[in-house]
Amino acid sequence: MAPSVSPTDAVQATVIPSSEPSPSPTSSPNAVTAEDPNLIHMAFVGDILLASGVETLMKQNGFDYPYKDVKELLLKPDLTIGNLETPVTDRGELQLKEYNYRSSPLALPALKEAGLDLVNLANNHIMDYGSEGMLDTMDHLDNVGIKRVGAGHDAKEAFESVIIEKNGMKIAFLGFSRVVPEASWKAGVKHPGVADTYDYRAPVLAIEKARAEADLVVVITHWGVERTDTPVAYQTELAHLFIDAGADLVVGGHPHVLQGVEAYKGKWIAYSLGNFIFTTNSVKETLETFVLNATCSKERQCTLNVVPIKTVYAKPAIMDVETGQALFERISAVSYHAEIQPDGQIIEKP
Repeated sequence: MAPSVSPTDAVQATVIPSSEPSPSPTSSPNAVTAEDPNLIHMAFVGDILLASGVETLMKQNGFDYPYKDVKELLLKPDLTIGNLETPVTDRGELQLKEYNYRSSPLALPALKEAGLDLVNLANNHIMDYGSEGMLDTMDHLDNVGIKRVGAGHDAKEAFESVIIEKNGMKIAFLGFSRVVPEASWKAGVKHPGVADTYDYRAPVLAIEKARAEADLVVVITHWGVERTDTPVAYQTELAHLFIDAGADLVVGGHPHVLQGVEAYKGKWIAYSLGNFIFTTNSVKETLETFVLNATCSKERQCTLNVVPIKTVYAKPAIMDVETGQALFERISAVSYHAEIQPDGQIIEKP
């Protein structure tokens, strides 16, 4: 199918504070464009599940099966980031919860070869096989060269940012979760687990520390209510809190469907990117997602554009033009001070 947009061809538009009128994308004196020097180009994808029916399909068709139609989108940016929604381990104790996942370490080399540079581990599945399964996941990611945030041997590691230097910039990434099945999953002093946001003070301190150490701060977070396309109140409160603390971009997951985008104080919040690679079900919206492209400058200005994706049987592919346009309109309708243009660029609206 013909792609509806190209991640590199879209005209870029800067975000400006909502208290000012929005200039046209091409006339803004502060606009960040792909031709500007010393920019970082990042791609963000939604939840990645490498277990259950996805693993069955990979064993039948090769571990590179999920990425075949979107590999160029993942490899082209300087950095590609996702949420790893499954522990990667052959060990661990099955936890008592409704859904449990576990993926073979054999799946990770293909994920790395497809372009994934960093994953968030702060979510409600990373400890499905206990702390042993989570710690194994961390080791396996380290072994294939995929960086990780949001989990650790203790709270210090879980809340610590990962700083990557690219194109003369230091980009700090942090991962947090507001969906933690058990208190024992929370990282603590000498206690492995995930970085949670039930108490906002730890994430705020982590963001402030990253702000002092890096040129750009990106927060990847797990939150919200499943299969709802609008954020609940605490998502908005936390997102604004993160930006007020120094974050430049906030990207969320967990609802398994796309949620709206918000422009806030000159920064962007993407509340949920939905599912990128996941098991297929009958709920149409869980099969729709974006590859979110962010082009950011050292001056902390980011521009966004999206590529509409449909994922069927764990195999994401670019949507046809008509379907992509309908998706842009649907997500624009649930966005805040933001709108997706026909070419995929996201602009601020009053």
